[in-house]
Parts: sequence; structure tokens; C-alpha cells
Amino acid sequence: MEKIKKILVPIDFSDYSKKALQYTIEFAKQFDAEIILVYVIEPLVYPADLSMGQMVIPQAEVDLDKKSKNELEMLAKKEIGSALNYKTIVKTGKPFIEIIEIATEFDIDLIIISTHGHTGVEHLLFGSTSEKVVRKAPCPVLTLREPIKGFRFKG
Repeated sequence: MEKIKKILVPIDFSDYSKKALQYTIEFAKQFDAEIILVYVIEPLVYPADLSMGQMVIPQAEVDLDKKSKNELEMLAKKEIGSALNYKTIVKTGKPFIEIIEIATEFDIDLIIISTHGHTGVEHLLFGSTSEKVVRKAPCPVLTLREPIKGFRFKG
């Protein structure tokens, strides 16, 4: 079995994803693995055809991108600090697609993702990013749901 060297953690700044990050830090320490944090900005409208030429990016989207990068970096410094190596990535697009592409591009060994546990109508309307990642990921995926149970690590 190969060693786990890179762990991808999708962050949406919810308490669920922050707890998944805390769990990942303890998990990653067992392998001295690098953590790659990704936040995906989901645009409100997707262009139907990219062949329309250059598009003007509204200033609000540029500001959101900068703010997201700063927030993600601050979260990483606060939670991970110098305990492990990490990278932060902010992308724009459909979250599950961007997560899968990053996992492939960075040769990720494991994805640790939180699930919000939506059921019923909420699940039908929004679907589950976690579910789509599990189905399409190029590597193993560990899903965490509150309350987090499972492997515990001694500090």
C-alpha cells in the first residue's frame, strides 16, 4: 500500500467543513501528508457557449475571488500553521467538477470531505457535492458527517 502524501480538503467555510479540516490535520499528521485546501466559488450563471469571445468579469467577482483567497489562507494559517505543509486553491465553477479536476491535477491520494447530511426536498433541490465527488473521484474519498466518528488519533 502506498503512503498517503497529499490530502485534498474542500472547504465551504461551514462548520462542517471546518471540522473536517480539523479531523484532516490529525489524520495527515499520521502520514506527514501535505494538505491541499480548495474553495470553489460557484457562479450564479454559467455561460451557455464559451465561443462568444472574451467576457468582462464583473468587479464583484474579482473582489469575491480575492476575499476568498484571503479567508482560505487565514483559515489554513490558523488551523494548520506550521504543523504540516499545505496549499490553498480558489477556483470558480461547479464544486464537484473543480474538486475532481484538482484531485487529478495534483495527484491527490485521498479526499476528505464533509457532508451536510441534507435529506428530502433539500437534497433533491441541491444534490450533494460530496456524493458526486465520491462517484467520480480519481482517488479514495473519506466522507465525514456530524458528529464525526471513526478513527481517533493520539496527540
